[in-house]
Amino acid sequence: MAGGFDCSTFVYFSCMTAPHRLAAVLFDRDGTLVVDVPYCADPSRVQPVPAARPALCALRAAGIRTGVVTNQSGIGRGILTAGAVAAVNAEVERLLGPFDVWRICPHAPDDGCPCRKPRPDMLLDAAAALGLEPHRIAYVGDIGSDVEAARAAGTACVLVPTAVTRPAEIRAAPVVRRTLVEAVDHLLGVADRTVCA
Repeated sequence: MAGGFDCSTFVYFSCMTAPHRLAAVLFDRDGTLVVDVPYCADPSRVQPVPAARPALCALRAAGIRTGVVTNQSGIGRGILTAGAVAAVNAEVERLLGPFDVWRICPHAPDDGCPCRKPRPDMLLDAAAALGLEPHRIAYVGDIGSDVEAARAAGTACVLVPTAVTRPAEIRAAPVVRRTLVEAVDHLLGVADRTVCA
């Protein structure tokens, strides 16, 4: 998918050196990178969360690769077509890319597939596509299945809660941050940042 936004309008005055082991950060799509629109089939409804662009720019400035790993059960449920999901993903790519890897599970929860989160297969497959061991990857999501998938895959994880995140999921998460920027700051070990547009 072609696209992407220009990070040149963001200037970072801070240590942007990531921990040696971190080479990629993968993100959940709905509720994490973009505002959650249930079973979204309309690219015009794609709206990045406010912190998405600066968070992604910080990672790319640090030489960290990025990707998206998302359950899209609307396909398996017959609510969405694969083409509609691809069109929405293309809009996410246009607004927030370029991403280095995408992995999408199209199956319904009862299909018994190996890829649907909280199973780890999509994260492991994304790691393999990037040529990385899982321990060199972090995953950022908004619900418990994201955390469970990361744990099962052996990746680091940060939970960025939303209104749909259950209190028990927040308590169970190893790291919780309020925004994507705070999540990325944690992963990069950035103590202070000034952003100038």
